[in-house]
Amino acid sequence: MASGCGDGNSTLKRCLGVLRDARNDSEQFAALLLVAKAVRAGEVDAKTRRQIFDAIGFTFPNRLLTSRQPPAGCPQHTFQALGLTLLACFCTDPELAGHSQILNKIPTFNDILVSPCNPDSTSMIDDVYQCLSAVMATARGPRELVTKGTVSALCQAYVNHSYASDRALTLLLGLLAVAEVKCWQRDAPHLLAVLGKLSDDFLKAEDITKFELCNVLPHFVPQLPPLTQDSQGFECLHKLYKGLANILGSKLGQSQRDPALKLAACLVQACGSEWIPAGSAGSKFLALLVNLACVEVRLTLEEPDPLEAEGKKEVVTACYVLIEMGIQECLREEKPLLEEVQKMQLMRIMEEAFGAVIFYLRQVKQEELQDPFIFASVRILGAWMAEETSSLKQEICELLPFLVHYAKKHFKEATTAVSLSQLEVDSTKGSGLPQDALRFLLPGFCHLTAEDRPRDILISEGAPALLWEYFLQQWKVLISEPESLTLLTSTEMSLQTVCGIFLNLVVTVPDLIRRDKTFSSLMAMLLKSLPLLLPKKDHLVLAANFTTLGLMMARILASSAALQGQSAKEFFRATISFLSQAHTAQAAPGSDVLAVTVSPAYASAWADISELWLLGMQALAGCVPLFPCLPQAILQARWLESISELLTHVAPASVDFELISAFQGVLVELARASKMCRDVIVSHHGGEWANLYGMAALEQCLAEQ
Repeated sequence: MASGCGDGNSTLKRCLGVLRDARNDSEQFAALLLVAKAVRAGEVDAKTRRQIFDAIGFTFPNRLLTSRQPPAGCPQHTFQALGLTLLACFCTDPELAGHSQILNKIPTFNDILVSPCNPDSTSMIDDVYQCLSAVMATARGPRELVTKGTVSALCQAYVNHSYASDRALTLLLGLLAVAEVKCWQRDAPHLLAVLGKLSDDFLKAEDITKFELCNVLPHFVPQLPPLTQDSQGFECLHKLYKGLANILGSKLGQSQRDPALKLAACLVQACGSEWIPAGSAGSKFLALLVNLACVEVRLTLEEPDPLEAEGKKEVVTACYVLIEMGIQECLREEKPLLEEVQKMQLMRIMEEAFGAVIFYLRQVKQEELQDPFIFASVRILGAWMAEETSSLKQEICELLPFLVHYAKKHFKEATTAVSLSQLEVDSTKGSGLPQDALRFLLPGFCHLTAEDRPRDILISEGAPALLWEYFLQQWKVLISEPESLTLLTSTEMSLQTVCGIFLNLVVTVPDLIRRDKTFSSLMAMLLKSLPLLLPKKDHLVLAANFTTLGLMMARILASSAALQGQSAKEFFRATISFLSQAHTAQAAPGSDVLAVTVSPAYASAWADISELWLLGMQALAGCVPLFPCLPQAILQARWLESISELLTHVAPASVDFELISAFQGVLVELARASKMCRDVIVSHHGGEWANLYGMAALEQCLAEQ
């Protein structure tokens, strides 16, 4: 054997010598045939392969690939096959696989994949796949493959069930793993065709293939564009739904159930619940899906060492996605998929699952806090706390110190390790920063600060200072005007929710506002920020939050230094601008009678800001006696004249009681605090319209002076 191997090597060396010294193409071609035979037989080591390249280079294989006329008596693609064998040989060297001479052959490789295959060309296909696999393993490879059309070629090879199409699927999985967005942007129709074939196979399979496809399919479900927007995509989703319904409705072992749950979670992340049809079958499937997810969470997290089994974290994280969908569907009022009885049953089952999540989080050690699974567990608990405020209250209160500590640790690490510019770039990659646990806890904290015990715990754990730092950081992100609309929306929502938490604290623990320097800093920030924010009409809800929070805090901190300067005057002017422009007089269609209506600029946001506007009016009334500059600012804005004109010209029946009460509260305080304001009210028939609208307190105030 050793002798035979030695003979082979000596023959190869002679061939290489002939290649180097060849006087014409015929001699070179004859030597190449022997080299190719040795390469195909696997008799060539890495050193020898490099010697082959040094002897041949790229020029001759390039000529072979473009030669169309085969030697007499040889198959049509003889030259091409030889050229591909040599290139496949070269590609085993990573340095050569990324060479421009290989990369510029990608279109040729693609053409061969999509060409009709006959028994004589299978070796060419094998060589092409070897070349493409080698290219994909290089730094530039995936980008070059995507831009040069390989995704399309691989999709066609797979859908047409061409020779070695399983290798096409493997390469597609690799490309989607590193360049999913680019692949879908360039080749959505072809990828949809692959998804169509996979979903068809998934529905029809009755053996282990069904469960193997559960692992493959998530790679072909795009996050964007949504599959529900495309008829072909919608058809795929329906097949996946039916296939999953078949699986999950059967008795399963863990190895079969886990991939199915992960596929379902992938579909939920991409399409919400839109892939589940309305009706009895769909509602039963959805309830079953959430039920199974809750059972899996409980069975796993209540174990002494819950996540030691390989892959368990991925399965439980998928279950979290399904449970979050369950929460949303239980709260859905418009066209609900679930019946009321199902909702009640699921809420009880989910409560048990969240008991297990809390139990698990209470066991977490300090060194485990960086584990992404801990973040996923905190995130899903935040989703539950945001919506369900009555259950597990005792357990959540006991966990609050951990949640504040966890959020604080991640936030501090983020702000010290990442600059603001990096923060913006990273945030565009998904639903939020990995370290931004606080964003998911804010809605729950907002509910909890309205109640005595959890509020006391949050305060004692230092939540106000953390929330202030987070608020400031999010404000910086907002005003830096990042390009990502998703980031902008999540940042603004976080700012609004923190405002809600601070409002709860202002109302319930005013002494904390007076003594904690955090709130002096917050007051100073609001004074400067509202005048900048108000002109940006697309941030009206946030402006309403800043206005109301600032005015309510100003009542408590009236004597602080921050409220004595020019920035306070500018802030008050901004609040007057916001509050005074909310209403206008407008005739109803087909009528000459004027009615009070919300100003067009406020109309789209009014559902979110109406309560804040009323609170802001009450707070403004409370500030009037405390700040001598306020009556003057209101006079300069000519707001009193605007109120008089509005109430004089509209039909009294169009003005609701809350609006009358809000106006009266401010007008009474102005009339008491400023003779000039009282005079303007009186001169504009204030007594008459006060009587007309039943403003008894204003009538009495005007009569007394």
